[in-house]
Amino acid sequence: MPVKIRLQRKGRKKRPFYHIVVADARSPRDGRFISKLGTYNPMTKPATIDIDREEAYEWLMKGAQPTDTVRAILRFKGVMYRKHLMRGVQKGALTQEEADKKWQEWIDAKEEKVAARRDASLAEIENFHAKLFGNAPVIVEEAPVVEEAPAAEEAPAAEEAAPEAPAEEAPAAEAATEEAPAAEEEKKDEA
Repeated sequence: MPVKIRLQRKGRKKRPFYHIVVADARSPRDGRFISKLGTYNPMTKPATIDIDREEAYEWLMKGAQPTDTVRAILRFKGVMYRKHLMRGVQKGALTQEEADKKWQEWIDAKEEKVAARRDASLAEIENFHAKLFGNAPVIVEEAPVVEEAPAAEEAPAAEEAAPEAPAEEAPAAEAATEEAPAAEEEKKDEA
């Protein structure tokens, strides 16, 4: 029974989304499968690939044959490089620790490149929106400012505020008393 690692199409019309699956070569494209390894979304920039590298490597070692597109995805995610390194371990050219170290360094470098490309793509989109709509407002969440002062400094501040409060209330009270007779006179004139 020949086993293939291939794409299974999902998504709607003109918006493809794929599952990366291990399936019998005789089963239909979107039909029965043995195991699901991950997902592939070509509509994002850069394409979003989520795959279980360990399980994909195990299936490759069992003899599963990837299709051309899946082979490119596995090469991009480092599964084919790991297979190459493990062949070197089997021949005695490398130790297991050296191979694991090289593979992890390669994965880290690749993830940094992908993150840089994703950031560049987001910056490009923001520049396009700024050019199209003008300067877009930047939403910045400010944390509440908590001022902590010693108790000795708070007491003089409270004493200074106390004398000012009656002075402010006095003009307001005078204005209220002046407005009251004027309002009573207007009511008398209307009657």
